Amino acid sequence: MADWEINRPLGQCSGSGQKIEPGQEYYGALVETEQGLQRRDFSGEYWEREKPSVFCFWKTKLAAANEKKQLFVSDDMLMAFFERLANETEPEKLNFRFVLALVLMRKRRLKYDGTKTEDGREIWSLRVAGEKDLVEVVNPHLDESQIEALTSQIGQILQADL
Repeated sequence: MADWEINRPLGQCSGSGQKIEPGQEYYGALVETEQGLQRRDFSGEYWEREKPSVFCFWKTKLAAANEKKQLFVSDDMLMAFFERLANETEPEKLNFRFVLALVLMRKRRLKYDGTKTEDGREIWSLRVAGEKDLVEVVNPHLDESQIEALTSQIGQILQADL
């Protein structure tokens, strides 16, 4: 399993180097790099002006150092990440999508429907809550410790309690 570079908001725009102050809105994003998906933060001003190329993003506010962290990622945003990864084939992204599927199943946004094997791969069919169409996700056969580690890493990247 690939390690992800996880960084917390540092209070600085990755694009301009400008300081992001506590309480100020900014954009958190996952960016594809040679090392895999990495988190980057961008000030609202830089974001609007430069429109950086990112894999996915969310808008949030920088918490003060003594402030309790808020959960910033909604179920709809998790579903959007899941859908965005639908056609990816890289192992890191397949693992990411599989763990998102498990999280979304726990949140009752996805329901397991069945399993099939194609080209030696186990593929789960899942039904999106309230919809008739099925979506598929490859089961990369991660062990429990890999799933836990990846869930924790995704939660840290997205600043959410998954």
